[in-house]
Amino acid sequence: MTESTGYLVLLRRNQPFRRLWYGQIVSQLGDWFASIALYALLLRLTGSGQVVGLLLVAELLPSTIVGPWVGVLVDRLPRRIVMIVADIGRALLVLLFLLVRDAGDIWIVYLATVLKVVLTSFFEPARSALIPQITTREELIAANGISGATWSAMLAFGAALGGLVAGTLGPAAAFLIDAASFLLSAVLIATVRAHETHLTEHAHTLSSGGQLVEGLRYLGSDRDVLVYALVKALWSLGGGVLLVLTLFGRQLFPLGTDGALSIGLLYAARGVGAAIGPLAAQRFGGSSVQALRRMIGPAVLLTGAGYALASIAPSLPLVALAVLVAHLGGSTQWVFSTALLQISVPNRLQGRVFAVELAALTLTTALSSYLAGLAADSGMAPRDLALLLAIVFVAPGLALLALLWPAPRRTSA
Repeated sequence: MTESTGYLVLLRRNQPFRRLWYGQIVSQLGDWFASIALYALLLRLTGSGQVVGLLLVAELLPSTIVGPWVGVLVDRLPRRIVMIVADIGRALLVLLFLLVRDAGDIWIVYLATVLKVVLTSFFEPARSALIPQITTREELIAANGISGATWSAMLAFGAALGGLVAGTLGPAAAFLIDAASFLLSAVLIATVRAHETHLTEHAHTLSSGGQLVEGLRYLGSDRDVLVYALVKALWSLGGGVLLVLTLFGRQLFPLGTDGALSIGLLYAARGVGAAIGPLAAQRFGGSSVQALRRMIGPAVLLTGAGYALASIAPSLPLVALAVLVAHLGGSTQWVFSTALLQISVPNRLQGRVFAVELAALTLTTALSSYLAGLAADSGMAPRDLALLLAIVFVAPGLALLALLWPAPRRTSA
């Protein structure tokens, strides 16, 4: 069993990862400012849950379309440069949200969001594939744990603060902060030094189409890796729960302008649960490949249990507590499936594998979010929608429990 490095030890001794982490902090903090502001703004301009559901689709679906080809480019180009260019582009696109004044301008939101997500489709696989290049095997679990906990902490703090900013200063302030955060992230990532071995490996003798086929063939040839790559997509069959948080905050427990404060509070609860989940699961089960596999199925089932509790919780604090419980599981499946892919997949293929994973994840989340928006607009109460989505998590959780409980066929690339 590989002994995992502690979080503080990793941050103290690994400067490249520490700088990558700083960039993640500022970028994700600013991004949650913009997300909460957009949800509240669209509800104010249209009053439609379906419009918010379509925004979630716009935030997710482009990755499904461009993902596999993005993975080929991420495996051909310097991943650090890919991330810097993506950050600068996203900063410029966020500023377009400042042009939205009434319902007739909503097309700007969708256009800018789609283009921003295309750039994110480059950024995220590049970051996931870069982490093993700047960490050792012993540091890998800690690195993913820190990344997951940071995403969660920025979600918690950024959502709460973003709700406060959007609810008091208005959405424009949130959009400006988000644009600035992307630029600062680009500066920080530019200071990261990494030896990117994938640039010198033989795969670049293949054409782009040949590289795409190679990546897909690799996924098809290894059942364990294929399951790891589909974990997030299976969880995201219930991804419409993100719309439920907005509906609970806007319709059932509104606080602040357009319910921005209560929406921010529920997203913050999601973030707190997500920060705790992987830490608690690793402490309970360890960091071996077998332990990581066996925690994923129960983690998905825990998400369903949390949203079932949210559907009957009588007050905003109790709903927030139930959401926290749900995302103890949501973050655990995310961090552990990412670590399993980094351990199991050769580095020269990781850009393609992570891009396919992102494409599958965004497809199921977009579909779930859109259907949840339709259900809300047809008159389904937020509590009933939360219970329905909670039930959706049961089948994927049981399937992953059955598939991942046995020992893996192999443990590393």
